[in-house]
Amino acid sequence: MIKGFPKPMARLIEAFKKMPGIGAHSAQKLTFYILQASRKETDSLIRSIGEVKQNVRFCRTCNNLSDEDICSICSDTARDPKLVCVVEDPNGVIAMEKSGVYNGVYHVLLGELSPIDGVGPDELKITDLVKRVGTDGVEEVILATDFTTEGETTALYLLEVLKPFDIKVSRLARGVPVGASLEFADSATLQRALEERKEA
Repeated sequence: MIKGFPKPMARLIEAFKKMPGIGAHSAQKLTFYILQASRKETDSLIRSIGEVKQNVRFCRTCNNLSDEDICSICSDTARDPKLVCVVEDPNGVIAMEKSGVYNGVYHVLLGELSPIDGVGPDELKITDLVKRVGTDGVEEVILATDFTTEGETTALYLLEVLKPFDIKVSRLARGVPVGASLEFADSATLQRALEERKEA
């Protein structure tokens, strides 16, 4: 237990510290905020967390986050289902959508290849991608994995897996800095990377 805090506060601080990007100082600030917030605000927060856990799931088609079986992007008839952008996680979808220049659909891998961490092809949604390409009339797959070692490894693996199909496979242009995560790229950079994508 953390010295100087009542046990319930210490437990909450420890819980916050387990979250990505939250250190000891941020965890304490969040705990003090909750302590000082009104009961109505904290009840609303608790309810929102419960609703997220209960109602948010992965889209049956693309693995993006959704509160329905099929996400709003996959069910949007104005989008081009023949153009599939492959991203590592839902943050990649959000980043691409912010760019405002992409009108296709997505496939979310839910991770990246990382043998050192025990993440191989079977742990990702690669088989689902192959099925989509083989049955859904896909004409182009855009590989939008991060420009990190793991992201590049994933892109190269996908390129090999998709070779047997008579489709165009492209990769975002290098407007996204090497070693950078897609979610941190600004909209203008993503737009340029998308427009200047190269056949892989």
